Amino acid sequence: MPANGQIFLGQRQVPDLPRLPRPVYSRAESLPLQVSTPRHSHPWVQLSYAIQGVLHVHTNAGSFVAPPQRAIWIPAGLEHEVISSPRTELRGLYLDCAVTDWAPSHCRVLSVSPLTRELISRFAELPVEYDEAGADGRLVQVMLDQLRNAEEVRLSLPLPTDPRLQQLCRQLQAHPEDGRSLSDWSKQLGASEKTLSRLFMRDTGLTFRAWRQRLRLLGALSPLEQGARVTDVALGCGYDSTSAFIAAFRQQFECTPGEFFRRG
Repeated sequence: MPANGQIFLGQRQVPDLPRLPRPVYSRAESLPLQVSTPRHSHPWVQLSYAIQGVLHVHTNAGSFVAPPQRAIWIPAGLEHEVISSPRTELRGLYLDCAVTDWAPSHCRVLSVSPLTRELISRFAELPVEYDEAGADGRLVQVMLDQLRNAEEVRLSLPLPTDPRLQQLCRQLQAHPEDGRSLSDWSKQLGASEKTLSRLFMRDTGLTFRAWRQRLRLLGALSPLEQGARVTDVALGCGYDSTSAFIAAFRQQFECTPGEFFRRG
């Protein structure tokens, strides 16, 4: 089952582009249903961004989540899968490596400022073969400058490399409400709790409890953005009460669920 127990209603095809017509290329789509793309990679950078809806990107290294006003930077050549929530308004970018040589080589989630949002939306309205030497080209340069200075935000979930922990994580991704302790998992996986705890920290930089909490909270962003009741989302994530869920949400994101989306 896909991460966070989601059931996908359709599959979105990866566009067949032998090359980019310009150093920066826009993709604007309206996706009424929840869809996913098959695993793939590009010879160019992808900025997966939506002005409405929540995007999930899965790689071998982990998962990355972008609610509105956040975007996922996917380096060239990185194999990935993109999943969108229902009623997503996509305004993504493909970027030639020559114009992004300043960017780190890892996948990351970026904050999208109001100015950057408007620049991306305006760029999506331009002709595919825009005038690089004119006003359109200058708009692109400003947009690239804003992306270069965009703040990285903590909306990712690293995955362990140990096969036993990978098995544990796959089960929790399918059933985030599973409340079993690491001691319980140790009996199933045939390793001591101490060993699993050490490996979790080594592979992810997080304790087991912190990793599971982040998994649950990142998985909660899609239903919250869609308007689901906080109480229903909290129970679905495995929290005993709404107050416990809100406290965990505030600890992770430094705001309540309502404030999180209002800030967007």
